[in-house]
Amino acid sequence: MKLGNFMSKEVRIASPAQSICEAAKMMKEIDAGFLPVGENDRLVGMITDRDIAVRAVAAGRSPDTPVRDIMSKEVLYCFEDEEIGAAAHKMSEMQIRRMPVLNRDKHLVGIISLGDIARAGTEGKSCCGAALSDISVHGGQHVQH
Repeated sequence: MKLGNFMSKEVRIASPAQSICEAAKMMKEIDAGFLPVGENDRLVGMITDRDIAVRAVAAGRSPDTPVRDIMSKEVLYCFEDEEIGAAAHKMSEMQIRRMPVLNRDKHLVGIISLGDIARAGTEGKSCCGAALSDISVHGGQHVQH
């Protein structure tokens, strides 16, 4: 089963020049904890609510700080013609719950989440369960669980 059939196709994209405050407002509007960052029709990074909290707020940065200053520049992605199992394996390996989906020209065409994979039927549920199990393993000492 190909990712393109199950991914979310309506994707809001932040600009690298946009302020982190504007990015946070976009996240609130769409009830999401991350945004792909795009420039000139290309994916150039990702910004998460955790990036804003840890790399900006906790570091005392201004709400006007550009997204480019705190975004993650190395982004794991998958292709729309990949099988669901391949995406679930990548998510499991990297311990992430969602990934940008690109076409073979490397243009952003969607987002795939573990929830999307779980809705893909029996194969998706099997892949999703394994990935979620790997992601949920605690990596170190935490105060909250």
